[in-house]
Amino acid sequence: MQTKQKSIIKFSVMLILIILLSLIAVFGLGDALPGVFTEGAINEGLDLVGGSYIVYEADVEGTPENLAENMDAVKQMMRSRLDTLGYTEGSVTLSGDRRVIIEIPNISDPEEAVQKLGSTAVLQFVDYEGKVILEGGDIVSAKAAYGDATGRGYPTWYVSLKLSDAATSKFAEATKRVSELPDGNNYIAITLDGEELSAPLVEEELTMSDVVITGNYDQESAQWLAGVISSGQLPFALTEVQLTSVGPTLGEKALSSSVIAGGIGILLVMLFMIIIYRLPGIVASVALVAYISLTGIILVLFKINLSLPGIAGIILSIGMAVDANVVIFERIKEELRVGKTTAAAVKSGFKRAFSAVFDSNITTLIAACVLWYFGSGTVQGFAITLFIGVLLSMLSAIVITRILLNSLVGMEVRNPALYGVRHGGAAIEKL
Repeated sequence: MQTKQKSIIKFSVMLILIILLSLIAVFGLGDALPGVFTEGAINEGLDLVGGSYIVYEADVEGTPENLAENMDAVKQMMRSRLDTLGYTEGSVTLSGDRRVIIEIPNISDPEEAVQKLGSTAVLQFVDYEGKVILEGGDIVSAKAAYGDATGRGYPTWYVSLKLSDAATSKFAEATKRVSELPDGNNYIAITLDGEELSAPLVEEELTMSDVVITGNYDQESAQWLAGVISSGQLPFALTEVQLTSVGPTLGEKALSSSVIAGGIGILLVMLFMIIIYRLPGIVASVALVAYISLTGIILVLFKINLSLPGIAGIILSIGMAVDANVVIFERIKEELRVGKTTAAAVKSGFKRAFSAVFDSNITTLIAACVLWYFGSGTVQGFAITLFIGVLLSMLSAIVITRILLNSLVGMEVRNPALYGVRHGGAAIEKL
């Protein structure tokens, strides 16, 4: 009786967890985690909503030794710039040894984005002779701020810079020298990619570590400038080689249509498993609900771009989850047919099926890693959703289904007929 009670508790807890996962996936957790059906919760790819496809190429000669390292740095800087510009749903991938591909769904002004993203961001403080006093590497942090930075009595948007200790000393020496120059030459110009941002007059030695850049900035431009400075200077210039505006190839309601079609397909698969495998089929359907809920939560939580290939990856992984359950249930039926008890058949069935399920999933995970590493753009999107889906399918089949079935056996639900076997050989058990 004690074993039966433990099994009932274990089964109930697992069902409650699956129900909670389903509710979280659909309705979310407030602002922290929106539900999958909330508008904008899932980042949709270019083929679903349209946008811009931009390709930059590194402007370098030959193949420098540190090219790969610098391209990785470019990728990180581009990611930071996209976030600064508000294109958090955009994606950045490397292609070949010197190209970077940027996809931005739902962009309104691609030309402006190209100019801002492609900026080398060479920040310099120079005197009237063009002598460089400070560079971007001397900046510890940069942030946009609003206030009276000019001392004129009215607030404006500006960029506040924090200098390193070494830069503060250099800046103090430079401002002391420049302050002694005649009028017209006693200024320090702050430039970005050779374009002057501001040129404040220097009337005395400045020893503080905080410097401000003022100008006709609004909130957006000040935040962009601060973000570009914070993300750092690109190691080399980038040349735009392609800018393509992409329309939604699947239509405006493609995602909702795909969800409906996928839902119908999943229901048919569940019906098939229930008809063929009966009680294990019901258990597998419950585990599949947990799998789908976890997939949706991960897509929203990690803001993974969902494109057509990404949807294909999810569908393929669902197929693998179902396949794993089929292999396990067939092994259980084989064990029941040779006369084993239901408890022994379930235990042996999972044990015999484990190697086949594990090997096939590991092989697919390796293939997904290879696709992600060597692919780009939509290929990587497919690889990511496939990898996540396969991991969750293993959790669904090997862990969740096993716990639920073992709990049912512990609850004395052992009639072989409920497991798809009409004649259980020498060990016929009754419910």
